[in-house]
Amino acid sequence: MTATGTPETGTFGLSTEARNLHWLLGNLVEEVPGVRSVAVVSSDGLLLLSSDPAAQETAPAPDRPAGPRGSSADLATIVSGIGSLTIGAARLMDGGGVKQTMVAMEEGSVFVMSISDGSLLGVHAEPDCDMSVVAYHMALFVGRAGHVLTPELRSELRKSMESAQ
Repeated sequence: MTATGTPETGTFGLSTEARNLHWLLGNLVEEVPGVRSVAVVSSDGLLLLSSDPAAQETAPAPDRPAGPRGSSADLATIVSGIGSLTIGAARLMDGGGVKQTMVAMEEGSVFVMSISDGSLLGVHAEPDCDMSVVAYHMALFVGRAGHVLTPELRSELRKSMESAQ
């Protein structure tokens, strides 16, 4: 993705902050080995940002496995559900705020990390990924994105996701 945004990447006409978040998300997918797809979800479960390759190209890259079966909306639903479940569990256990959740499966892993004010970062990764590397890069994303994810920016991202569908 380019920093200025182009119609091909879907970032044309977005604010600098929105384009920067798209760029950070693209880097997370491209730079971290084993990451299949990434989604940023608002506190009310709406998809704000996605790396869904199907939304950006007609066929997935041959060297990168597909994300969850349908689309980025599926990952957003999973991330929102896991986030809600773990927040409820933390309340019942007086555990404080949930920082990160990881689900390891035979054929992949899902990581969910709090960004700010209830927003969540979700990553779907390959089963043999280095979990500590994925978690580290997620923390970097959260550190860079958390302070810019204002209500205005969330609204802009929601509108851009709606218009892309």
